[in-house]
Amino acid sequence: MNKIQKRPLSDLGYNFIETTLPKGKDEYYLRNEQWNRQDQYRNLFAYEVEALVRNDNSSDDWNKIFVSNEFNPQLVQHCHFFGMVRIGKLEPYYLEFHNLRLPVGLYNSTICACDFGDNVVVHNVNYLSHYILGNEVIVANVNEMATTDYAKFGNGILKEGEAEGGRIVMELCNENGGRSVMPFDGMLPGDAYLWTRYRDDQQLQQQFKAFTEKQFDKRRGYYGMVGDRSVIKNCKIIKDVTIGTDAYLKGANKLKNLTINSSSEAKSQIGEGCELVNGIIGYGCRVFYGVKAVRFVMASHSQLKYGARLINSYLGNNATISCCEVLNSLIFPAHEQHHNNSFLCAALIMGQSNMAAGATIGSNHNSRGADGEIIAGRGFWPGLCVSLKHNSRFACFTLISKGNYMSELHINIPFSLVLNDEHDNRLKIMPGYWFMHNMYAIARNSWKYVDRDKRTDKTQLIEYDYLAPDSVEEMFTALQIMETAVGKAWYAIEENRPKKELTEKDIRKKGKELLTEQPEAVAQLTILATGMENSSREVQLLKVHKAYPLFRELIVLYGIRNIMSAGKPSFLALQAAIKSAKRGEWHNVGGQLMKADTLTLLKNKIRKNKISGWPQLHDAYAEIGREYASDKLQHAVAAMLEIKDVPLKNFTTALLAQWLEDSIQTMEWITANIRRSREKDYQNPFRKMTYENDQEMNAVVGSLENNSFINETLNELGEYKNRVRQIINEWEL
Repeated sequence: MNKIQKRPLSDLGYNFIETTLPKGKDEYYLRNEQWNRQDQYRNLFAYEVEALVRNDNSSDDWNKIFVSNEFNPQLVQHCHFFGMVRIGKLEPYYLEFHNLRLPVGLYNSTICACDFGDNVVVHNVNYLSHYILGNEVIVANVNEMATTDYAKFGNGILKEGEAEGGRIVMELCNENGGRSVMPFDGMLPGDAYLWTRYRDDQQLQQQFKAFTEKQFDKRRGYYGMVGDRSVIKNCKIIKDVTIGTDAYLKGANKLKNLTINSSSEAKSQIGEGCELVNGIIGYGCRVFYGVKAVRFVMASHSQLKYGARLINSYLGNNATISCCEVLNSLIFPAHEQHHNNSFLCAALIMGQSNMAAGATIGSNHNSRGADGEIIAGRGFWPGLCVSLKHNSRFACFTLISKGNYMSELHINIPFSLVLNDEHDNRLKIMPGYWFMHNMYAIARNSWKYVDRDKRTDKTQLIEYDYLAPDSVEEMFTALQIMETAVGKAWYAIEENRPKKELTEKDIRKKGKELLTEQPEAVAQLTILATGMENSSREVQLLKVHKAYPLFRELIVLYGIRNIMSAGKPSFLALQAAIKSAKRGEWHNVGGQLMKADTLTLLKNKIRKNKISGWPQLHDAYAEIGREYASDKLQHAVAAMLEIKDVPLKNFTTALLAQWLEDSIQTMEWITANIRRSREKDYQNPFRKMTYENDQEMNAVVGSLENNSFINETLNELGEYKNRVRQIINEWEL
């Protein structure tokens, strides 16, 4: 039976706070803290009360209605007031937004204990309760807009008197809740990442919970707020929602327990048919056309649209999800997913990713419980109709070809194409695919995400370059894998079999020798790898003889490019900056790269309470970001010297001059390959057959000669050459 409570009408609009009030406080004390304009209001004059009554308004107590000196009672009609209501300036104007034109004032609405700024528009709100509206706010045609005394506005906290079972958590990365976090307003991707990892570190986990608890007031009685110039129209239910300035909400079905951040510089928008419950929406977000989201965080400038479902998930900055379903996932910045038949579940996706149609990422059909996980590095791209199962892990910039992958995968070679060859019953992996066959896409990927980074708050320094510490470290791993695999393939041939048992080191040495000195011989080998698929079938590496030298050349380019961008005035200054250069493990913490040592120090500071809250942790991110260029330079030089097999003490001006000159050839190859990989689309007869001629094709898709990205890379090549000459001359190399 529904529990319908019957109380005296005189109570409506009063006794908002149901728990015991602090001594000497009334039920409006937190409301007055939120709205510090109460001294600008006065009681109604007698003629104003008469005018209000004449206009078919009513109040349980006219002495509880307070107005500003510029109040015009003629602009309040057919309204019913309960409790204390404060009304700001009302002037004979109308407000217009997107062709919606409505007169200033309060009309045809039931209003309980609310505060209004100047020149608000409230039309046809069936029930408006315990809200504070800023200046020039428009609220029209809303069924219910109310705040409860225990409103948490999407934050994972408990108010006074609430039981632990009422806490809202997000079950990220894993369906069984073992990596749950408490959402909070201002949560950065790095926060979510750190909290979901290291679950065995109880002290660290307790600190994260304490950070969140102390960031928010547990007292009951906060009102919902709507910031200046926000527009809300044609919505059904808005409950326990606080809204920033300049937001636009239209046609939403249900918005409950939310913080909607918005500002004049980063306006947020929620559109028709959306149902959003228990979430945080960042600045500059767009949510429209039938979206369903429950227990979620949207970082700034992210988008949900066209019926997308986002449940128990964190969506990073500048990411877009359309149509499809995403569950229990932590997604770093710059993610794209646009297809209704895409499914993403229980995954950690580390940014710059793209989900194709029909991709099913995260299937539990191999498990007895919902406890599987998938971890994918930057640039993850599962192709059309790819099906992956838990548990799997992928290196940076992995492209997965269409297929049903029946076994768990561990692809630890970056920039690879993964193929499920059902004919040969083999898993095939092509290292360096992007560089050899689609340089245009990999280069444009880095460029476009920098261009599309609309964040107004860049506390975390997000890395978008495909040659960065995380991907380069994986390239070193890949070089070792290729050397070992080639050595084994060589010794597997009857005439090459050794007379004595060889160590792993011997095998690697032979593989390296073949790859560097006899690539033609390597091309004739069938090269197999191990540990990449949980099955008994073979895993074959393709075009290793091409990928191996390419990886080495790009690692050197990574070093040279970082030296050139460091802005050092001389070779001596460079030597001083790299005196402690070394390679080591790096981590992707919400899109921000940091050394393993740096991350360890950060966690220690959190454990010891030297970092005592989320704001302090965010300051630490910013400080790490300021050191990133220096850390990256040291890593890049160390990586380059290791490839060149030159100790740091033997790094001379002559060597640097030679490597700078050599890097021009690498940049020329990259620039040519960018054009060549795009040019194929203009030469392929199957691409051209839908057009009558080349002129029509150019009119539809744009000409190759006018491709702005290709032309920009040509300009950058010229600038690169000039910069190399400048460094050689200025440093007297």
